[in-house]
Amino acid sequence: MDADTARRVLEEREREIAHRLSRLHDDEESLRHDRADATADDEHDPEGSTLSGEWAQVDALRRGAEAERAEIRAARERVASGTFGVCERCGRPIADARLEARPFARRCIDCAR
Repeated sequence: MDADTARRVLEEREREIAHRLSRLHDDEESLRHDRADATADDEHDPEGSTLSGEWAQVDALRRGAEAERAEIRAARERVASGTFGVCERCGRPIADARLEARPFARRCIDCAR
C-alpha cells in the first residue's frame, strides 16, 4: 500500500472511530440519565443488572475504539516517517492484504503469529 492510499485509508478509519466514539458517548449519557432516575436500592432494582451490563458493554466498546484510534494515529506517524508497511520486528514489508484488513498493523503476518 503506497503512502497516499495509507493516508486516505487511515483518515477514513479515524473518522469512523470518531463517529463511533460520539455514539458511545451518547449511549453513556443516556445510561447515566437512566441510572440517575433509578432507585437507590440497587440490590432490589430489577433494572440494576441490566443497566450495569449495558454500562460495562459501552465502556468496553469505548476503550476498544480509543485503543484503535491510538493505533491509527501511530500508523499515521509511521506514514509520515516513511516506516509504514514495514514490520517492526523483522523489517520485512507487511503484505498489502494485511494492511487492507488492518491498516494500522505493526507486524507482518509471520511475526504477528
